[in-house]
Amino acid sequence: MRSPSDIPLDKLSYSFARQHGVITHMVDDAAVLVRRADTPLEACLEARRIAGRPLEMKEVTGSEFEAILAQTYAHGDLTETAADALDGPEDLMALADNLPRSSDLLDSDDDAPVIKLINGILQEAIKTRASDIHIEPYENRLAVRFRIDGALRDMLSLSSRLSSTLVSRVKVMAQLDIAKKRIPQDGRFSLNLGQRAVDVRVSTLPSQYGERVVMRILEKTSSLMNLSDLGMDDGELEAFQISLKKPNGIILVTGPTGSGKTTTLYAAVSGLNDGTRNILTVEDPVEYALDGIGQTQVNSQVGMSFAAGLRAILRQDPDVVMVGEIRDPETAEIAVQASLTGHLVLSTVHTNSAIGAITRLRDMGVEPFLLASTVTGIVAQRLVRRLCTDCKIPYTPTRRELDDLAIKVKPKQPFYKAQGCASCHNIGYIGRLGLYEIIVMDDKMRNMIHDNAPETDLSAHAFKTRRTLLQSGAAHVMSGATSVEDVLRVCRANRGEEALSGDI
Repeated sequence: MRSPSDIPLDKLSYSFARQHGVITHMVDDAAVLVRRADTPLEACLEARRIAGRPLEMKEVTGSEFEAILAQTYAHGDLTETAADALDGPEDLMALADNLPRSSDLLDSDDDAPVIKLINGILQEAIKTRASDIHIEPYENRLAVRFRIDGALRDMLSLSSRLSSTLVSRVKVMAQLDIAKKRIPQDGRFSLNLGQRAVDVRVSTLPSQYGERVVMRILEKTSSLMNLSDLGMDDGELEAFQISLKKPNGIILVTGPTGSGKTTTLYAAVSGLNDGTRNILTVEDPVEYALDGIGQTQVNSQVGMSFAAGLRAILRQDPDVVMVGEIRDPETAEIAVQASLTGHLVLSTVHTNSAIGAITRLRDMGVEPFLLASTVTGIVAQRLVRRLCTDCKIPYTPTRRELDDLAIKVKPKQPFYKAQGCASCHNIGYIGRLGLYEIIVMDDKMRNMIHDNAPETDLSAHAFKTRRTLLQSGAAHVMSGATSVEDVLRVCRANRGEEALSGDI
């Protein structure tokens, strides 16, 4: 006959453990019952009955209990069934319809429905190539939305009573403190879907009707892009590669959040990673692990800022330095000094145009003569959605659309717009492509920056022979790759921008 210590210890259901303040788990081959000071004796006896064996009692504080609860239930059944969440005829709507109609699912002893729903949401997001999952509580509903190819799409509308349940589940998976609901929290967890390893970054934010959750999905097995895969034309790619071949200087990639700046930086440093250079990065956060490159993550809680990280890695004998973002005068100053001392520095700046990066660094206190001597190239970019080739349909654009694109159309020039079909999940778009404008520093541009020339003059000189973002978008519209609507969604004509001929 087997002794009690040989019998596997069944964990209590998550709802019972959280509601009654009691956890059973194994510690060094001993079965332990963890309880809060306010845990009733009846709950301990019930836990003992379920375990079917003697338990060592351990009393902890409320915060210690929450930490042990998150650690105990962070893995296992919360994620291991994700690959099977949508097997068979069930879809997200079916999973939502099958949820119990109780006021709070945590009152139920069976956690399977909400576990299956969350796993189904993750599975569906990965299947539809979503980059983010948004869980948003409102007064009368709980909205679940996916960001697919840069645009948010409604996926589910649930009862507002489920808000705390779903959020608590996600927070447990990310090992966050489920008791803290009035402060933002950040965490992450990993799961496997077949042969696909996925990292999920979790961010929570208090709102009027509960906590909002955004989950960023990062596939660790997805291959990083090469420079040639970014979508630059031959001239833009050549100009960018010339800047990367220089031994020192600052190369900036600009654009709003979600415009693909990090992807461009990763492609650049991957191309430089030939084994002969010491490449170090400071990122917030590290999104993909790059073999052969030293990556450091920003941690503001311990004083590890971009500036502190950059200052530290300059003592590590780097050849190439990548800084996730220049967001303060101190980081800008150190980056400039690093380029002056023989380092190639790559970074991003949040501006709306390539020329705007010069103005932004001026505002941070960088002297114009230093900008003129250190900045070697600036890339501004946007991402537009690529039309689905199975369902895009030709149409005639309005005069207003053509004016906004600043193009003159040849007779019978084909234009296309989105329609939607099964191949693209009725969205009309599949994948994205990049729009780029690149500034290459020549002697005149350096002199103009040195003399503190206004932004309009800098722009007029920079784009005499190179395409602007809008012109890049217009070229993709006229090739049938994207729609007028999507290009105008991310960029519009600047004042004084010349109209394009139809022979792009």
